[in-house]
Amino acid sequence: MKKYISIIFTAVFLLIFQNGFSQTKVDAQTITEVINSEDFSFRAERATPTNYDVINVMNSMPNSTSMRILDLSGSNYSIDLRKNKLEVTLPYFGRVFNPTYGNTSQSGYRFTSKDFAVSKTQGRKGKWIVKIKVNDQSTVDEITIEIFKNAKAFVSVRSNDRQPISYDGFISKNVEEKERL
Repeated sequence: MKKYISIIFTAVFLLIFQNGFSQTKVDAQTITEVINSEDFSFRAERATPTNYDVINVMNSMPNSTSMRILDLSGSNYSIDLRKNKLEVTLPYFGRVFNPTYGNTSQSGYRFTSKDFAVSKTQGRKGKWIVKIKVNDQSTVDEITIEIFKNAKAFVSVRSNDRQPISYDGFISKNVEEKERL
C-alpha cells in the first residue's frame, strides 16, 4: 500500500512540475516589435487592491483565503492600445474620493481616450516600461505597464480621485479590425 501511495505522490508531483514549465515561449524580439508598434492589448488576470478596507472585507468573507489578490481570469478586462485610440476596461476595488452617485458605469476604469502620450523605456534583462499619460480623462492620470520578455505584464493605474490599484496579466498583439460591408 505504501508503494502505491509513493507512486501516486510522485506522479502528481511530476504533473504539477510539468505544468509549471509548460507555458508558451514568446520571442523577445516579437515583444519588442509589438511594443514599438504601440498596437497591443493587456489582458488582466488578477487585481491587487491597495486599500486595507477592501482587503479586510475580502478576509472576512466565509471560506476566503488571506490573500489580497482577486482572480479576474474568467473575465474580459483589458487595456487596448492602438496608434490613435486607448480603450480601458478594468474593474476597481478601493476607495473613491469623488464618487458619482447613481452612475454605476463609472465604478471601474471604463473609458476610451484619443488624447494620450506614450513613452517607452527598455530596462535590463529585456523588461520594458510603457507609460501612458491620459490627457482627456479627469479621473486617470497615468497608466504604467511593466512588460517582461515572456509577455507577462504588470499594470499600475494612478488616478486623481482613487487610491492606486495594480493588475497582473499578459500582453498580446492586437488583431486587425476588418471593415464590415
